[in-house]
Amino acid sequence: MTGVLAGVRVLDFGRYIAGPYCAAMLAEHGAEVIRIEKRGEGSEDRVVAPIAESGEGALFMQMNRNKLGLTLDPMKPEGQEVVRRLVATADVVIANLPPRTLQSMKLDYASLQAVKPDIILATATAYGRGGPYSDRVGFDGIGQVMCGAAYLSGSDEDHPVRFQAPWVDFGTGLHLAFGTMAALMHRKATGRGQLVEGALLGTALTVANSVLIEQAVIKADRRPSGNRSQISGPGDIVRCKDGQVLISVVGNPLFKRFAAMIGEPGLLDDERFKTDIDRGNNGEALSTITERWSRQRTCAEALSALAEAKVPASQILKPQATLDDPHIQAMGFFQAVEFPGMCKAAPVAKVPVWLSETPGTIRHRAPELGEHTDRIMAELGYAENEIAELRVKGVI
Repeated sequence: MTGVLAGVRVLDFGRYIAGPYCAAMLAEHGAEVIRIEKRGEGSEDRVVAPIAESGEGALFMQMNRNKLGLTLDPMKPEGQEVVRRLVATADVVIANLPPRTLQSMKLDYASLQAVKPDIILATATAYGRGGPYSDRVGFDGIGQVMCGAAYLSGSDEDHPVRFQAPWVDFGTGLHLAFGTMAALMHRKATGRGQLVEGALLGTALTVANSVLIEQAVIKADRRPSGNRSQISGPGDIVRCKDGQVLISVVGNPLFKRFAAMIGEPGLLDDERFKTDIDRGNNGEALSTITERWSRQRTCAEALSALAEAKVPASQILKPQATLDDPHIQAMGFFQAVEFPGMCKAAPVAKVPVWLSETPGTIRHRAPELGEHTDRIMAELGYAENEIAELRVKGVI
C-alpha cells in the first residue's frame, strides 16, 4: 500500500532523536527519506547502545528504519555541490543542529531557499531562538530539569530524578513532524515553503504546563513526591506480595469504586479525601491505606480486583517483562527487523497511530553506513567515474 506521503522527498541531517524521529514518522507514512551522515565514522548516534557486530546501536535501529543512507562531507566544496543537488530534488530538510552549524553547512533556511524556493526546513534546538540561552547546546535532560519535572519527581528536594526514557526528545520529534505536515499542507495550498522550528525546552514546558499554570496563578509551591500523584489519589506505586503495581484514581466516581473494592467505604466521608485535590494533598496517607490492601495480595490478585472494579492499574515491568507481556505481543506494537551482523531481529516500535485508509509501515531496516550512496549520487546525475573520484577525495 502506498503511504499518504509517497512522492515527498526528505533529507535527514538530524542527530540523535528529535530530528531523526521526525523523519522516521514521515518515512513510515511513505516519504522517501535520505539519511545523510559523516563519511568514515557516521553520525554519533549510530553507535549508541551497540547491538550489531559492526557497532550499530539500538537507537539507530529505531530512528532510521525506512531510510536510505548516504555518507558525505558537506564542508568540502564538492560536498556542498552534492548538498545543492540534493536540496534541488527535496521537499523537506530536517536538521536539529545549532544555527551556526546550519549556516556553515549551508543548510540554513536562506541558503536552502536560494536553491529551492519552496523548500521546508524543519529544525530544533535545545533552548529555542531569541533568548539569552539560544546559543547553548543541550540534550533531553535539559528540558526535564528546567520544566520542573525532575524536581517534582524526586524523593525529596535533594534528590531530583531524571526520567531514563527521553520523553523531551521524542516529544520534540512529534511536534516537528506535526509542524512539517502542516507546512506541507500550506505549501500544497500556496506553493510556498517555510521554516519549522522546535525546541527541547519548549516541549518540556508544554508537557509541564499545567503545573506551571497552577504555580503562576495560586503559588502552590509543590514539593517532590516521587511516584505519588499530587493532584488526585490514590496515584502511586504500591507493593504487593510479589512485586509492585501502579494504581491511578482520578475523579469521585472512580474513587468511590476504589473505596468499595478495598473494603473502605468510610474513605468517602473522610474530609481528607473529598475531592481530587484533597486526595492529592493527602496522598501519602492514601498510599498507606492502599498498600495495606495491596500487600495482602499478589500482583495478579490485585490487578484482577482492580480490573473488575475498572480502576486503572498495571504491574511494574522490567524491560524483558515488557517484551514478554501478552497484550503488548498481541497488539503488535513492535515489528521484528533484521540487520546485518545482529544476532536476532530487533523489536522496532512502529509509529503508534493507526490510520484506517493509509496506515504507516516499516518497509525496511535502517541503512548500513553509506549503503545507498552510489545509488543516490547516480540519481543526482553523477557518473560512475565522478562518484569514484569524490570517494577518493573524501567527499563521499
